[in-house]
Amino acid sequence: MTPRSDLRPAPGSSFAGAEETPSRPPEPAAADRLAFWAREAGHLDWETPWSQVLDWTDAPFARWFTGGRLNVAYNCVDRHVEAGHGDQVAFHWEGEPGDTRTITYADLKREVCKTANALLSLGLSAGDRVAIQLPMIPEAVFAMLACARLGLPHSVVFGGFSPAALRSRIEDAEARLLITSDGQYRRGRAEPLKANTDEATRHTPSVEHVLVVRRTGTEVPWTEGRDLWWHDLVDTQPDEHRPESFDAEHPLFILYTSGTTGRPKGILHTSGGYLTQVAYTHRTAFDLAPDTDVYWCTADIGWITGHSYIVYGPLANRATSVMYEGTPNTPHQGRHFEIIERFGVSVYYTAPTLIRTFMKWGEHIPARYDLSSIRVLGSVGEPINPEAWRWYRTHLGAERAPVVDTWWQTETGAVMIAPVPGAAPAKPGSAQQPVPGISAKVVDDQGDEVGRGESGYLVLDQPWPSMLRGVWGDDERYRETYWARFAHLGYYFAGDGARYDEDGDIWLLGRVDDVMNVSGHRISTAEVESALVSYPAVAEAAVVGASDTTTGQAIVAFVILRGGMVRSTGDVTAALREHVAREIGPIAKPRQIMVVPELPKTRSGKIMRRLLRDVAERREVGDVTTLADSSVMDLINAGLADGCPQTD
Repeated sequence: MTPRSDLRPAPGSSFAGAEETPSRPPEPAAADRLAFWAREAGHLDWETPWSQVLDWTDAPFARWFTGGRLNVAYNCVDRHVEAGHGDQVAFHWEGEPGDTRTITYADLKREVCKTANALLSLGLSAGDRVAIQLPMIPEAVFAMLACARLGLPHSVVFGGFSPAALRSRIEDAEARLLITSDGQYRRGRAEPLKANTDEATRHTPSVEHVLVVRRTGTEVPWTEGRDLWWHDLVDTQPDEHRPESFDAEHPLFILYTSGTTGRPKGILHTSGGYLTQVAYTHRTAFDLAPDTDVYWCTADIGWITGHSYIVYGPLANRATSVMYEGTPNTPHQGRHFEIIERFGVSVYYTAPTLIRTFMKWGEHIPARYDLSSIRVLGSVGEPINPEAWRWYRTHLGAERAPVVDTWWQTETGAVMIAPVPGAAPAKPGSAQQPVPGISAKVVDDQGDEVGRGESGYLVLDQPWPSMLRGVWGDDERYRETYWARFAHLGYYFAGDGARYDEDGDIWLLGRVDDVMNVSGHRISTAEVESALVSYPAVAEAAVVGASDTTTGQAIVAFVILRGGMVRSTGDVTAALREHVAREIGPIAKPRQIMVVPELPKTRSGKIMRRLLRDVAERREVGDVTTLADSSVMDLINAGLADGCPQTD
């Protein structure tokens, strides 16, 4: 049985979900889901009302708020200025070196309008795609909102991704413009970015211009006629622009995520339904008070959390946010707590990986700072273990701030399962219940709901407004990846395992497919294996995710070297780790590489990753009866005992 907890915020806590006043909306959400979502959509400004809340006749392709027209950027910026909130701070921005900018909603409107006018001057029109690879600087937000304003679907690529990863995303979306910077600050150093994007765009004919933000001041390669400085093009533009409205189903962005094949999937999100749900979940899950809260989501702009809970959700709700460029231990391990104290952060949303890192550094570090402003804590990216949950609440939340453990995905677009502050007793480590308006179940292989205390697959059995609208350019992949497993029931399969506890609350168990969750970043085994075998010395490779106390999962690789390769030193494995980092990005660098004589395979040639996971996690190896050659595991274990090369 799952350990229970009666943890509640202290009586009188300053949030709407205090014990006496639950903030979870009443039952009408379940009684009439479509009426509920219509009410939530009513919080936005629509130029043209919708005629139908949901059109599900072409399932699994949804159309929400059919016929409705709106402008996403107008809803995030202009309407707040027009309502008299232009002087409210939209972002307290802090760079890693310590430079700061305070951006009000009026400032944000001017910058977004100038950026939009600059993009128009390059000949872009609604429907054209724009790729963005920028560090965590305000121009990233300006660029995203300018694209939304003009109906240009954007594809934001994490700044740590390699040129090859960026190129594949540009090619798939056929982006006409790339927005990047000269460099980025990382751990106290100015790292190149423009040089990497130049390598990525060497063979991308769709890219007509590269717009470059000057961030570090380092010298960069330059292609005349193609490359343009942001300060030359954007800063000279008029700061007024009249937005036009777009259909609720107009594409807003494409965000690429790893799949179970080596080719990343372009997850497509559209406008009206997405904005409705990210705004609703942001204000509900975090009990947002826009006039008083200072909100900080620590994610990177390149991930879905950055899209939904740094840009679109908070800005639609007129939140005041903190945005920080750098790493949490530069120049010292108290940097995050220093920022919380300086800006009076009241809502803090981060990943279990970082919480566990804080734990490793020691509770004495947050104890040095005044964190009394915090009233709500959030967790995102992976299931949070109960120990980290309790540490988080104790040392950042002073035993009074509720912890909102959120489950959702790039594909879902917005939070799906989370405890609403104060609505029910908290359970360390459990996301508990779907948010009102969302329906989720834990089912067995046949799609039948499991009983309390039982495990199974997490599915979503009803469409939701912020759901992905497909895989860019590949409708069949969309059907096969997300809907095929329970097609007879019409269930979306999330790819995660889960279980009900004895109260019927949901506990997430992690991925059940071959996608690893490293520090909240989804990386496919196939993508890493493909990078490994592209190295001349490697004949074959298999990759698994192994439990890791800091990152949730770590990448462990097993490789067979080509004939004649020397395996008595760690030179090859060290080179392989760097090769993977170049091919995919540093986040995909294996924690450990084991050189083995063979891989465990079934008679049909399928690699038994379950057995490799046993080895990686130093468990007793499970059943080997289905292997074509059961002695392979003996060879692997003997090789490990002999000290075959690996990296830590």
